[in-house]
Amino acid sequence: MTIKIAHTEAEVRKCWYVISLLRPHLTEDVFVETAVQMFSEGYQLAYIEKDDEVVSAIGFRYLQMLYNGKQIYIDDLTTSDKVRGEGYGTALLDYVIDLAKANNYDCVTLDSGPTRHTAHRLYLNKGFQISSHHFVKKL
Repeated sequence: MTIKIAHTEAEVRKCWYVISLLRPHLTEDVFVETAVQMFSEGYQLAYIEKDDEVVSAIGFRYLQMLYNGKQIYIDDLTTSDKVRGEGYGTALLDYVIDLAKANNYDCVTLDSGPTRHTAHRLYLNKGFQISSHHFVKKL
């Protein structure tokens, strides 16, 4: 499995299908435009291809916070239903964890929706802990 980092609009667009599984409220053009804008904020998008098709992607960024120090925050982690369970998501998660370790970060964090039980199993098996409740006030 070769992990690639999207740098161009075309590479971001290649990730659309798997991202759309996680973010169905977005259109392809909004996703591409937003992700490219987020690059200037430190967002990175890594992906794995199989047979010239992106089958898994992870979006993440580096953050520093007073309560838990330097961290990589995972915005998005998704795998095509065609290959789910074959280790692609695990490979991307391990890639981000290894990046955090190599840069002496304190932790890797993420939020996950309440119905994503398969993803939750992966996170718990990788040593993640449920450490807080995430509150949002829509404006």
